[in-house]
Amino acid sequence: MTEYSQPSRRPGGPPLGPLAIVTFALTIAGVVTLLAGTGSAPAPFAPAAEVAAWYAAHALPIRIAATLQLGAAVPLGILAASVYARQLRLGVRVPGPVIGLYGGIAASLLLLVSALVTWSIASGSDPVDPGATAALGRLAFGLGGVGYAVGMGLLIAGVAVPAYILRLMPRWLALVGLVIAAAGEVSFLSLVLDPLQALLPVVRFGGGAWLIAAAFLLPRDRPRRDPRLASREDRP
Repeated sequence: MTEYSQPSRRPGGPPLGPLAIVTFALTIAGVVTLLAGTGSAPAPFAPAAEVAAWYAAHALPIRIAATLQLGAAVPLGILAASVYARQLRLGVRVPGPVIGLYGGIAASLLLLVSALVTWSIASGSDPVDPGATAALGRLAFGLGGVGYAVGMGLLIAGVAVPAYILRLMPRWLALVGLVIAAAGEVSFLSLVLDPLQALLPVVRFGGGAWLIAAAFLLPRDRPRRDPRLASREDRP
């Protein structure tokens, strides 16, 4: 009697590792450009005149940094969708993948809008109305800082929790992801508690590095047991 083996399905979608690297590289490039071109950014709730003067004095590096930030938002959204598809392929049938997809898409869109707002301010800052400039700057901070961190936390949690339970990656790495995810969710309090703004770079840079590691370690397929072997093991 001839035995036939089922052909293995090739995983679809783009590879996760390069997407995570491109996202993180563009993020780092944007921050480096901003710091190199401006020296430092004013605090989100600094006086309006100080914020407006900063945008007017460093318009070009701010526009370049915003462009790089927008570039980072696009592969982040693709990465979130690709991770969701990979988790479904791995048989993860819990809310985690959907939560992660929601968080990743939210982080991508908020980062994109924040970049466009920042670019707009630097392209036409009106020194006569520093109040409007400062208000838009705070909107950009809320979207690309706090909102992004909360979304990124959900994306990481949606990957780390199923990975920890199903042992899809080393458990210590999944636990690190849970810590970063928790920091992202708590960071919304930084809107009223300034010291908690220190969590934002932890989520942005720590989360980006974690996603690179997770992207390379998340398996493409879960091993399938041969039903004939399983039936033999079940016999007394």
